[in-house]
Amino acid sequence: MRRQMNKGEIIVNTSDNGRNAHNQIDFIFKNLLPAHGMTERPVQIELAHRMLDAMLRGGIALCDAGTGIGKTYAYLIAGIVFQQHRTGPFQPILISTSSIALQNAVQQDYLPFLSNVLGMPILAMIRKGKSHYVCDARLERRLRRIDRRKKNAKAVSALLSLRGQLDMDRVSHLSGYDRERVCVPQNCDCKKADCRYRRYVDSCESSQYPFQICNHNLLLADAIHRSTGRRPILPDRCALIIDEAHKLPEAAREMFGITLEAEDFQAMARSLWAERYLLAAERLTVLSKPLLKKMVLPYDEDRSIADFLRQLVGPNRGLAVIQRQLRCLLTPATRSQLEKLASTVLLFRDGNDGMMFYTQENKQNHTTLCATITDLTAQLRSTLWSQEQPMILTSGTLAVGNDFHRFRADTGLTADSRVSESVSLSPFDYRQNCLLYFPQRPPRRQEKGYDDQLAAEIICLLGATHGHALILFTSYAALSATRERLAEQPWQVFALGRNSVHTVEQFKTAPGSILLAAGAAWEGFDFPGDCVSLLVIPRLPFPRPDARKEKERENYPTLREFIRAVIIPEMQIKLKQGFGRAIRTETDTCVIAILDDRAAPGGRYHNDILAALPEMPMTDAAAGVEQFIRRVKGPDYFREGDRHEREK
Repeated sequence: MRRQMNKGEIIVNTSDNGRNAHNQIDFIFKNLLPAHGMTERPVQIELAHRMLDAMLRGGIALCDAGTGIGKTYAYLIAGIVFQQHRTGPFQPILISTSSIALQNAVQQDYLPFLSNVLGMPILAMIRKGKSHYVCDARLERRLRRIDRRKKNAKAVSALLSLRGQLDMDRVSHLSGYDRERVCVPQNCDCKKADCRYRRYVDSCESSQYPFQICNHNLLLADAIHRSTGRRPILPDRCALIIDEAHKLPEAAREMFGITLEAEDFQAMARSLWAERYLLAAERLTVLSKPLLKKMVLPYDEDRSIADFLRQLVGPNRGLAVIQRQLRCLLTPATRSQLEKLASTVLLFRDGNDGMMFYTQENKQNHTTLCATITDLTAQLRSTLWSQEQPMILTSGTLAVGNDFHRFRADTGLTADSRVSESVSLSPFDYRQNCLLYFPQRPPRRQEKGYDDQLAAEIICLLGATHGHALILFTSYAALSATRERLAEQPWQVFALGRNSVHTVEQFKTAPGSILLAAGAAWEGFDFPGDCVSLLVIPRLPFPRPDARKEKERENYPTLREFIRAVIIPEMQIKLKQGFGRAIRTETDTCVIAILDDRAAPGGRYHNDILAALPEMPMTDAAAGVEQFIRRVKGPDYFREGDRHEREK
């Protein structure tokens, strides 16, 4: 059977061709990879077959892949085989991820290993937006304008190094102000033969790179360009693989919306200061100070967006005055920056009937103000899902059990006939390596002294496990209250705040210590080994009410149906993400303690908790926790904890 694709591409899917492709999958996983030290995993092979089948038939495959399966190798090998068995002009496979770490790992670790296994070079190019790359003409203009005697020496050195480095992300000590003035502009259409950026883009699109790698934001930006008739940002591809696909809705809300951060005001003030409009810079700083003071506090989901919007009156007034007095005097780059900030502030201050307004946490654990279109799913359908190439969407948290309903509803894939679903269970032995703990008398939030009860329960568990704990909170207020009550205990306690990477490394190198965390820590960090042998979840991670939830609530006849269809699945997915912080390898062992009274046996959400997590034994006694730890841990584990207590 032949299926005509866009721009002359043809996917050949005869039964012989498909059979040969699937046989090649088996040969690679069962013969070549084991010969190079990789363990044969039947569940991984099955996943690769399902991904290849979706590519061959031009479908959209939703693949929920449990921890330890090796989904990255599964989709890379499926992609390599697919390219070898399709006909038509060369087109790369595009891989979209949400993290730089995964992008680098695919390019620098996974593909070099597969190149060695398969005996042929398999190369990938990481693609970024124009703002990440140097425009040679703008760089030389900037170097001519700066006074090198007055400018910071490291900043000058960083600018000079860009003559030999196209990607600005690889250069240290480059200021945000300099980046804005030397990057490739968005409206650039340079035709110069000696333009490094143009040569780079041309080389990216050559046939020597069978894989292109980008983040979700660039993927969506490209989809917007294609749907509106503008020139695509990324090359035409024969297949699209979206890894970390659970992050796609969040990226879409950002791409189809507008955000406002403290850094936007700070960068504007720096630009005005650099152009010697000192009074304007000072006025903007003073007027935005009350707003920024709130925005740079640790993110708190309990804080309403209205608390921030009330502080926009002063910045809006100041920006209007600056526009009126200086607009014609500013450089084009600063004028554009001013107009964008002023229009964004005005939107948040006045509102818009076609948009929803809410807050979210940014990478610095600060607050970002967000505005997004009301019907996000319609935008995804008209831009991304309307494209005809086969697509693989994979993550460890796309489904709850075997149910993909929440993810499909969130992404606009509910009624798409091309979609297939599969769940690949983790090969880890959770029955032997994990223990699920529910206290007999869980702390009740509605009772007086809840914080003291919670801390007492945690301290009891820490004694049973000799520390080695990660405690995941749903709010920073609860984190702070527990931190105060653990201050006199014998374990070293770390709290994950603004310097997250530094704190995590300290925790990992302090055996037996405790890490208190919230926000991004639910899915942003890995803790293999014994450092997290106790994972405590004081409260179930239900989503907070916001404008998006209120709008979605209108689609359900009763509140009960809305909670069952939307709120509980989102809680279950978040719980799965938190659970994944502890068990990262086949030899990891951990106690998972859920202290929310609603999760206990007989509680309202007990069965929902069990449906979200792998099957494992349960206990309701600290003695059972201690017995489990003594069974699964070696002598060094206990020496670590005891030594750390003595040092305290």
